[in-house]
Amino acid sequence: MGKDVIIACDFSNKEETLKFLDLFKDEKPYVKIGMELFYGAGPEIVKEIKKRGHKIFLDLKLCDIPNTVMKAMKVLSELDVDMCNLHASGTIPMMEAAIKGLTRADGTRPLLIAVTQLTSTSEEVMKRDLLIDEKLDKVVMHYANNAKLAGLDGVVCSPLEAGKVKEVCGKEFMTVTPGVRFADGEVGDQVRVTTPEKAKEIGSDYIVVGRPITQAEDPVAAYRRCVAEFVG
Repeated sequence: MGKDVIIACDFSNKEETLKFLDLFKDEKPYVKIGMELFYGAGPEIVKEIKKRGHKIFLDLKLCDIPNTVMKAMKVLSELDVDMCNLHASGTIPMMEAAIKGLTRADGTRPLLIAVTQLTSTSEEVMKRDLLIDEKLDKVVMHYANNAKLAGLDGVVCSPLEAGKVKEVCGKEFMTVTPGVRFADGEVGDQVRVTTPEKAKEIGSDYIVVGRPITQAEDPVAAYRRCVAEFVG
């Protein structure tokens, strides 16, 4: 499984997004389209970016009753994205329904990964707000294993947990890790973070990097630095 850097295009409109992507003359970075951009620009932004030759991780984190998620995934599968996700907390039946909806008539489908716990969630917050009275690490591994049992391709997790996920779910089970910052950069609102180089060592397959690239003085140089540190 090859490693790659995914740029989080957390912009609010189509114009900003395409202006940012226009900076990349020699590369076609893998990009993440999240809720802000998808809700602001609609499905057309996915089609436009795909037309430009980029791989797309559609980050909408679905979580609902199984039938609703299945129907929603059926719609998303027609957008020709490369990866999408949901919340593992939605249970195994929901994740199984998602795969059913995502799989096209010809048997193909985008990669499907599950969010274990958000990288902004600390163990203290999880216990206080979600009433989950277990160690954060144990919860993440349990959710990851549920995702594997449901037939998903991998999980979104903190880079600090990627190696353990591989131990629990196998080396082929994919880890997509946000919460990555340069060693000399700002942490922002993330709690469980590490550097691209360390994420590589721990076992991340994909790192998702937003502000350290999108808000850099030279985004292309920041992206290349990220690739150099993570992919080598």
